[in-house]
Amino acid sequence: MSVLVIVERPGGELSPISLEAIAAGRRAADALGLPLVAAAIGGGSVEALAVKPVDEVVQLDHELLTSYTADGYTAALAGAIEQLAPQLVLFPHTYQVRDYGPKLAARLGRPFVSDIVDLRVEDGRPVFVRQMFQGKFQADVVAEGDGVAFASVQSGSFRADGLSDGEQSPVRVLDVSLSAEQIRTEPLERFREAAGEVDLSAAERIVAMGRGIKDPENIPLIEKLAKALGAEVAASRPICDSGWMPLERQVGSSGQTVAPKLYLALGISGAIQHVVGMKGSKTIVAINKDASAPIFEIADYGIVGDLFDVVPELIAALEG
Repeated sequence: MSVLVIVERPGGELSPISLEAIAAGRRAADALGLPLVAAAIGGGSVEALAVKPVDEVVQLDHELLTSYTADGYTAALAGAIEQLAPQLVLFPHTYQVRDYGPKLAARLGRPFVSDIVDLRVEDGRPVFVRQMFQGKFQADVVAEGDGVAFASVQSGSFRADGLSDGEQSPVRVLDVSLSAEQIRTEPLERFREAAGEVDLSAAERIVAMGRGIKDPENIPLIEKLAKALGAEVAASRPICDSGWMPLERQVGSSGQTVAPKLYLALGISGAIQHVVGMKGSKTIVAINKDASAPIFEIADYGIVGDLFDVVPELIAALEG
């Protein structure tokens, strides 16, 4: 028995959310008293994965896994799960996992719990926590019956910055039995998490704007601050709905989920629909002239003041 984490390596490098899945897996494995096994699909070096806090790395390599297909990944992982017999399988919650994860769970006759924000162990069984009604409530979910449990990890819910590299864990290659007849779809270009030029989920610093900027003519001021911080620009839904910023810059329940080291919220009230998309940020700084704005409830640092007075001072300090 083990806890198995499936990682993604776009371009040969571990994705940030895969590291978060490893952090979740490490917590679950320790609570269950089981080893943590990380599975990498496809060829290439797995040395960067093997030095993470995992007990073993398994690699599933086959020419039919070079390009992603739901059929290929499902068949390969079903075989791996049969060999490894894990109690729990965790995935990063990505577009790719949303495609094949439920298919894999259905093939094995087990439920798939998507987008979890926390987990714990009770009576030797994992209890998954997921948000309901756009983050207004949280529900505890337990997979009934005997057999493996499947869950995907929401971006920003499990901190990965505490993962430190150590000695290389053992690596083994699992036998993968695949035939071309099993692949019923034609591989296409990998789906991008962000349609624009940037994936906000990978940004270390983000400057986000809300209704408080008042007018699109004030956006260059926000962009100037972001440039001085070496940060990406993001926005709340009202800004994107108004057409002031492209939709791929939206953070929240209907946009991207982010977990940067620094999240600077400018003129954002802190509605739950926005908070669920950025609450996993390591440090949250809020600037709002309304002292009772909900954003201050989750902010690590808050400035009550007019952003048009505060932001120029910040820019001057950063550029000076």
